[in-house]
Order: sequence, then structure tokens, then C-alpha cells
Amino acid sequence: MKILLIPALLLNLSFAAVLDDYLGSLKQEVIKENPSFTGFDTKRGEEIFTSKHIGKKGKEISCTTCHTSNLSNSGENTFTGKTIEPLSPKANSKRFTQIKEIEKWMKRNFNDVYNREGTALEKGDVTTYIINQ
Repeated sequence: MKILLIPALLLNLSFAAVLDDYLGSLKQEVIKENPSFTGFDTKRGEEIFTSKHIGKKGKEISCTTCHTSNLSNSGENTFTGKTIEPLSPKANSKRFTQIKEIEKWMKRNFNDVYNREGTALEKGDVTTYIINQ
């Protein structure tokens, strides 16, 4: 039993460190624009994640179109038909483990849904929403 606990604990610590670094860098960007910034918000993140927009290819979509409203479930990319593993790190331990991957997917997904790159505030709010699901 102890043998299984140690890798799980190390993975959890690694996950927390990556998220702290990622959200910390976003926070610094937001503070440059808004010195009174108090923190990322799950509710704002949920609104960003669930709101519909005319996205890539002129189709009305939201993040939930591909990721579903239950982030513990698998989804399907509406453009490619490929399966998307659960977005919630509670259901998929591979999520939010590398900053480079987080940044890549945030950029791509904001472009798909919003036709633009997300702001640091939006990315922080969405990340906060996702990790709390």
C-alpha cells in the first residue's frame, strides 16, 4: 500500500506545482494591466467555458461543445471527430501537468471558440473553473 501512495503523492505535488507556476505567471500578467486584481474566479471561468460564440468555421460553439458540461466525461472534437479525454484533472491525471501543454491547448481552444487568443485573466479564470470540477 505504501508503494502506491508515494507515486500518487509525488504526482499530486507535481500537478500542484505546475498549476501554481502557470496561474502565478498569468496573475503577474493580469496585475500589470489591473493592479487591483484580487484573484481568478471560478464563476467567471464557468461563464467563459459555457457561453456560445460563432467560432472557427462560422459555427456556434462553446467549450462544452467538445468537452461536454461534465468535465469528468470524455468529449468529441466537433471539427475532427476525435475523442477528447476528460478535461477534469480529477478524472484524468494527465491534465494540467505541463505548462507548455496547457498554453498550447488554451491558445488553440480560445481560437476555436472565440476566434482570438484568450487574455491572461480569461485563461486564469477558465483554468480555475476546470480544476475545481
